[in-house]
Amino acid sequence: MTAAPTIYPPTTRPAVSPIVAQTSADSRVVLVSGATGFIGGHLIRSLLARGERVIVFTRDEGRALERFGPHVRIITALAELNENECIGAIVNLAGAPILGFPWTQARRRKLIDSRVGTTRGLVALCGRLVRPPRAFVTASAIGYYGVRGDEPVDETGSPEPIFQSRLCQEWEAAAEAAEGVVSRVVKMRMGLVLGRDGGALPQLAKPVRLGLGATLGNGKQWVSWIHIDDLIRLFEFALDTPSLRGPVNAVSPAAATHAQMQTLIAKTLRRPMWMHIPAFAVRAVIGEMAQLLVDGQRVIPARAVAAGFAFEHPTLGEALTHLLKRDLRRAA
Repeated sequence: MTAAPTIYPPTTRPAVSPIVAQTSADSRVVLVSGATGFIGGHLIRSLLARGERVIVFTRDEGRALERFGPHVRIITALAELNENECIGAIVNLAGAPILGFPWTQARRRKLIDSRVGTTRGLVALCGRLVRPPRAFVTASAIGYYGVRGDEPVDETGSPEPIFQSRLCQEWEAAAEAAEGVVSRVVKMRMGLVLGRDGGALPQLAKPVRLGLGATLGNGKQWVSWIHIDDLIRLFEFALDTPSLRGPVNAVSPAAATHAQMQTLIAKTLRRPMWMHIPAFAVRAVIGEMAQLLVDGQRVIPARAVAAGFAFEHPTLGEALTHLLKRDLRRAA
């Protein structure tokens, strides 16, 4: 029998939203790595609200306690779990942020190790559990496809011999080792995630609010994006859909060009958009990492749509209005 919902206030600092926990003794247990990040915070709240029990695997116990309080079980090492643990599914979100520091050799190694090392540890856990999880859902990224110009790319698209693609290939290969142990592995190739409290949108919107919005390069590069609410729903859809396995493009069905996105942000915030930064200047400053900003991929969520997933925020204009509506109220 399902217990009545319990609404908990935020813990030490304001949370994304109050935590609603509706679990019972027979609820499914979901182990989540990388749970204290932007996506993980949203996912944990949603899982708890729909009745799952959650184990958070993190290196930062204090941050996890601050974000989730007593409503999750927190572990800092997979060795804390014995072979008789009953874990129904794993969601693997662990990984150092790909944007930020330049891609030096040391930084590239950290980006790979932070993803591959954790994934291998989770796969090893699956192998020693008496009852392995039924689903292993791992984060990946559309960087798997490399730089594709105007070519529409679905999940059958091939990788390229560049770093962003190699990073995703190694990440996914580590997760694929769980095949044959768990019932299915799902690789969520995420695009640009838009949310009001994290992800790319706050960084994109801040200069626009100040009247300093700019188009990078020629603006024709494609941006494959997804609203945070749809991303969380898609992760849950992957957990709940036995037929879904392999790569899944976690992007909206309506990709936009960079210029279209910048123009829509400016229009939504009622600010001008007049600056232009040449691609060569971006490449000169941040090197190969500039591919994430001035090159693009036009990615199609073919498998999600074919499996019956329905996007609540399929168009960029509506998604931006939904996410920036607080700014609109302040401007009114």
